[in-house]
Amino acid sequence: MANPVQFINQVRAELGKITWPTRREVVTTTIMVLILAALAAVFFSLVDLAIRFGITEGLKLISG
Repeated sequence: MANPVQFINQVRAELGKITWPTRREVVTTTIMVLILAALAAVFFSLVDLAIRFGITEGLKLISG
């Protein structure tokens, strides 16, 4: 088992190696994620509408 003090020192050393994103990078990526999520929602809504329309019309044709 490792010495707890050494472990804490090693954790601090590893944390110092992390490259944190800038505020601008965080804001940019957040906006991009929101835009892509909105585009995906619109796309899947349109696909859902098309499938629903197709099934409804198909059932109308079958039932006469």
